[in-house]
Amino acid sequence: MIKENVRISLIVTTYNWKEALELVLRSAFYQTLAPMEIVVADDGSRPDTAELIRNMASQAPVPLVHSWHEDDGYRLAKSRNRAIARAQGDYILLIDGDILLDRRFAADHLAVARRGYFVQGPRALLGDKLTAQVFARGALTIPLGARGVGNKKNCLRSELLSRLFSLKSTKLQGTRLCNFAFWKEDALRVNGFNEDFVGWGREDSEFVARLLNCGVQRQNLKFRALGYHLHHPMNNRDRLALNDDLLQRTIEGRLTWCKTGLDQYRS
Repeated sequence: MIKENVRISLIVTTYNWKEALELVLRSAFYQTLAPMEIVVADDGSRPDTAELIRNMASQAPVPLVHSWHEDDGYRLAKSRNRAIARAQGDYILLIDGDILLDRRFAADHLAVARRGYFVQGPRALLGDKLTAQVFARGALTIPLGARGVGNKKNCLRSELLSRLFSLKSTKLQGTRLCNFAFWKEDALRVNGFNEDFVGWGREDSEFVARLLNCGVQRQNLKFRALGYHLHHPMNNRDRLALNDDLLQRTIEGRLTWCKTGLDQYRS
């Protein structure tokens, strides 16, 4: 049963790809169940992204908030923390700025939301040719049989299959915050994302590890809350080894709190 009294904040991360962000925001505007707000977590994009957000705000069915900080390299943990601190909702839907949303995305997430759980949602991977077609047409939907999807099963929405295959888990494997949901109070319990993570990789897994360590359980969601990942070149991974070490410390120490996190942005 959908919990109508739960306030949803949709947070969308972005960095200097306004063309993708525009499509993603448009898919967010046409949700069957609108969030109370959309917060763009901007990791230091150029002014053209701010201009896009200002222009789209007049078309948005809900408040569209731009959370920005100066570009100081890849600081995704920081941009997420600042956006979470500004979010007014009880329940956070966190996506990347390259994830097109099925119209029932927010409604599907809310239907499975439970206290004491975070939710890992699915993503369908669009190939480069299909992504180019999406941009050329300004498409917001992907047909089930479309060519150029790497994992077609994640394009199938079925409440029956979702009930059968959406299982609980205690594993970090498969952590992807491009389609993720959690209670804001749980993020506050672990102090949000660890800003010691710089560069691509593992800040998502480390956040999940601390949630698990403090007793929040993982719910994998299949065949609902569909998200379609637009193709792009791989990010630079030159800091991955250092980030792997930070993740391992959290796992081995069963840490639940990070020192440089969300609390610095709360008034």
